[in-house]
Amino acid sequence: MRLRTIIVDDEAPARERLRRFLQRNDAVELVGEAEDGKAAVEMIEAGRPDLVLLDIQMPGLDGFGVIKALAEPPLIVFVTAYDEYAIQAFEANALDYLLKPFTAQRLDRAVDKALQEASRKAEFTARIDALLQTLNRQKRHLERVAVRNGATILVVPVADIEWIGADEGAVYIHTAGGHYQSNYTMEEFDARLNPRTFFRTHRATIVNLSRIKEIVPWFAGSYRVRLSSGVELDVSRDRVKGLRQIIDW
Repeated sequence: MRLRTIIVDDEAPARERLRRFLQRNDAVELVGEAEDGKAAVEMIEAGRPDLVLLDIQMPGLDGFGVIKALAEPPLIVFVTAYDEYAIQAFEANALDYLLKPFTAQRLDRAVDKALQEASRKAEFTARIDALLQTLNRQKRHLERVAVRNGATILVVPVADIEWIGADEGAVYIHTAGGHYQSNYTMEEFDARLNPRTFFRTHRATIVNLSRIKEIVPWFAGSYRVRLSSGVELDVSRDRVKGLRQIIDW
């Protein structure tokens, strides 16, 4: 079996190094390269590779954002400069990573491991899910979210999000430019967004605090927030106290 492989790295020398090393390995068929997260998502969805060598620290959409944007992630070997929090997460969930700078021999071992994992894809997918949960607990704040926009992938800076809402099991982010379905759950957004900027006003709603224009008394001790766009959203009674602590009124 040869692993159909894609390289994802924003640095051309890093891609060239990976390409050179992979060309020595008969177990790999290199089928594509991407230089940013958005292109990576589109290439992976279109090409359905067996293995992706995925850089983590990329401008725009980072490696973790790429994973979250994929409906069915392939086998992944993470490529990273020293990043202690990420390495601890990989090791805790038994996922392989390449620490820059790495040798051809180290890459070969990663490919061998991927070949073994290929027959246990369900187990690998479960470990990917566990990795994302570990990162959620570590409270690294989201900076960008990849969403579907027709046939393309749109990368949305979280600062552009006005509010997030759940509707019939789906989660949508709302911006001035439109609303888009996200692969994140409300709980994941709640854990990963900066609490200084976003507040969960209701089990089904998270708002960008900077977009709140007015707080309006509502029924039975509850309130509504009116955003600068004119949208009004409920604040459940059990969350009013928390909002008061952030916006003193």
